[in-house]
Amino acid sequence: MAGTGVTLGEEIMLLSLDDESGWAKSRQAAGWAVAGGILLELVMAERVSVTGAYLGVLDSTPTGEPLLDGRLAQLEAWMKGRSKRRVTDWLTKDHTKAVGAAVQRLSERGLVTEERHKVLGLFPVRRYPEADGSTERELRERLTATVLGKADPDERTAGLLALLHSAKLHRLAFPEQPRKEVAQRMAEITAGEWAGESVRLAIRDMQAAVIAVTAATMAAAVA
Repeated sequence: MAGTGVTLGEEIMLLSLDDESGWAKSRQAAGWAVAGGILLELVMAERVSVTGAYLGVLDSTPTGEPLLDGRLAQLEAWMKGRSKRRVTDWLTKDHTKAVGAAVQRLSERGLVTEERHKVLGLFPVRRYPEADGSTERELRERLTATVLGKADPDERTAGLLALLHSAKLHRLAFPEQPRKEVAQRMAEITAGEWAGESVRLAIRDMQAAVIAVTAATMAAAVA
């Protein structure tokens, strides 16, 4: 994980949450990327395998990170003794819960504050405005150095950018930059050899899964 200990899924949520209002931007697409980020983190921790369209649990030993261990336990229960299941099926099942788990972990770390309100005095809603912006600033500086400054990424940064690119979340990371320029550099990073072969292949397969579920959701919305 990053030097701050923040996971890939949390990093995507930090980019999605509006600092002042606490509302999530591009919530559904961000959800796919958050769930994918947690899976990729588990791959790098050698707990989960992602090969082609399928995933499997390699090791259910806790990592020591509550967000990852919670999703790993859920994933193991979902597998129900099977050796593999489709990545897209897990993303479809887990993306909403993954968002909730990632936001809760950010709150536990003191990076966001949970605010509860009722709409029309009846319907409870929660918002998560920024409490400590240092981690997000470091994250945005790292992404800027890699994408705009063309610095070589480490494997976690390459994986994060691949997920953002596949979910079309360029604006979350670079709201003021031309999308075409940013997307081109993200595609270049995704195609590069910035990680070991097993992680690089997992990044590629995770990206394909996120593209598939995002496209299916968009198609259903316009049907």
